[in-house]
Amino acid sequence: MQATWYFDFISPFSYLQLRKVEEWRARLQITPVPIVFGAVLQHCGNIGPAETPGKREFTYRFVQWQAQRSGIALRFPPAHPFNPIAALRLCIAAGTTWQSVEAIFAHVWRDGRPGTTAAELTDVAASLGIDDVESATRSEAAKAQLRANTDAAIGAGVFGVPTLRVGTELFWGNDASAMVDDWLGDPGRFAGAEFERIAHLPAAVERRR
Repeated sequence: MQATWYFDFISPFSYLQLRKVEEWRARLQITPVPIVFGAVLQHCGNIGPAETPGKREFTYRFVQWQAQRSGIALRFPPAHPFNPIAALRLCIAAGTTWQSVEAIFAHVWRDGRPGTTAAELTDVAASLGIDDVESATRSEAAKAQLRANTDAAIGAGVFGVPTLRVGTELFWGNDASAMVDDWLGDPGRFAGAEFERIAHLPAAVERRR
């Protein structure tokens, strides 16, 4: 089966899910697709967890706890949230290979290094064979591809990262990794009557905005 994995380097949950993605790649042909999480949030009228006081602090603790519990090396970058555009474009300039995805995530989230500017990405870019990181992250081709990736993700119904799309199925968040495992074991797992009922559940009240 073919699948798409949507991610943004700003997301520690995307980094945490990489280990599971590696497992799924033995069963799925997964294409990594970098997108701008902020643009997705804006389209959906949402804000990120790091933009809500209290939730921000809890989310960081939750991320660190998940990493330690799973045995995943993780160190937060010097500041968060940060602007991930340069890192996303670098990934695209490097061909959006799994090597580039893993290298940039390791730079930011394993090693805790900044990844906001081209200069801050010089070392990881060099490891990917890119010497002129400034030109790579400013290229019109990389800019256009990132916009196209984000627009396509929104069109597919993506509302957050990481998201794994397999056919019409969307699995959002590292927390849903076990859900993916269940579905891979039984593709009819969520086709029961109760899942169908809640898919069309009406809302009894709407909050005013």
